[in-house]
Order: sequence, then structure tokens, then C-alpha cells
Amino acid sequence: MEAVAAIYRHHVLHGTATFETEAPTADDMRQRRAAIAERRLPYLVAEGSDGQVLGYAYVGAYRPRPAYRNTLENSVYISEEARGHGIGRRLLEALIQECSDLGYRQMVAVIGDSGNEASIRLHRALGFEHTGVLRSVGRKHGRWLDTVLMQLALGDGDTAPPATK
Repeated sequence: MEAVAAIYRHHVLHGTATFETEAPTADDMRQRRAAIAERRLPYLVAEGSDGQVLGYAYVGAYRPRPAYRNTLENSVYISEEARGHGIGRRLLEALIQECSDLGYRQMVAVIGDSGNEASIRLHRALGFEHTGVLRSVGRKHGRWLDTVLMQLALGDGDTAPPATK
């Protein structure tokens, strides 16, 4: 989790994909991962042939209220050195498959910064539909930032009732 924390730290301090402004510690990241594992949700890490962590991806509850229990929100973060090599795509494809296999019905991407073209292209390439933009809802690095909302139906989507969860 030290490597995961380092990847995220870079995005917190230099990017706009996350609206956090203070980088969490490796212990914080361990606790976050444990909370996801407790819910039996996927948390994936991509490693290079040398064992170096290249990126990670996970899902969490979209919202805490029970009516949202069949909908997940994804997060994907790639190290600066590994960007542009398809790591994010492989991680997100695996997340989609695992969440579909678990019986979830919707996956939502809440993308920080409408200028985050790489993330928007990745999600679009994997079938996510653009569902909206929340204008100027965050402020980081001295500027206002939008949030782009994208959504993908998993499995049967909304064409049939879900299995009881």
C-alpha cells in the first residue's frame, strides 16, 4: 500500500482527478482498502514485470442509502510513468467484469475536472455514457473544477429486478 499511497499522493498534490487536497498516508490507504474488502468489493493493483505497482482501481458504494445498493462508483489511478500504456483500461475492464459477476447493476464514474480527457475517453471506450456535468463544484489549484458523471449498466442493468442483496 506504500506504492498505492505514492501514486495517489501524486494525483492529490498535482492533479485534479481527485478533489482531496491533502494526501492520505499509507495507513489511511490501508484503512480505505480494508473498508472496501469488508464489503467484498474488488480492489485491483497492476504490477509491472519487476513487481513495481503501476496503478490501482477499486469500487465503492455510489451512495450510502439502501436504495443505491446495486450501484457502485469506480476509481482508477495510474502512476505517471505508466500512463498511456493501457493499464487503466485493463484495470477498469477487470473491475467491470468482477462487479457484473457479483450481480451489481450500475457503475458510475465521477470524474474530477471536465478537462480530464484521458479518463473521459477511457470510460467512453468501455461503454460508459455521459450523463451530466456538475459545473464548478470543486476548487483546487486555484481554479474551479467540474465533475463529469458517466454511467455503465452492468449485467441486466435495469431490465430486471436485482438478486437480493
